[in-house]
Amino acid sequence: QVQAVESGGGSVQAGGSLRLSCAASVSPSAIQSMAWYRRAPGSQRDLVASINMRGDTHYIDSVKGRFTISRDSAMNTVVLQMNSLQPEDTAVYYCHVQFFIRTRLSAEVVWGQGTQVTVSS
Repeated sequence: QVQAVESGGGSVQAGGSLRLSCAASVSPSAIQSMAWYRRAPGSQRDLVASINMRGDTHYIDSVKGRFTISRDSAMNTVVLQMNSLQPEDTAVYYCHVQFFIRTRLSAEVVWGQGTQVTVSS
């Protein structure tokens, strides 16, 4: 069973930085995209940033210039570097991995367990 295991997160003051990492237990060649979502208290889970197999990235406007998504050299780990954090970034952050299963000719998705990020003013 494919898993996505997250690490990082925690508490920081406004203006600080945190780094989230997520490792997927799937062959890097099967991964189609990796992304980070977040769910703030009382809100739905929303996309924050994504990266595809070509390295193309996408960010929501509120994190552009502050967050950077990347994949490491092993290509099955996605990192979200978060700088200049603000209280409105407080949320539970979830890793999202989409991968292709050749035997089924279908794409599947796995979510990480979620990691809390708290930014105080």
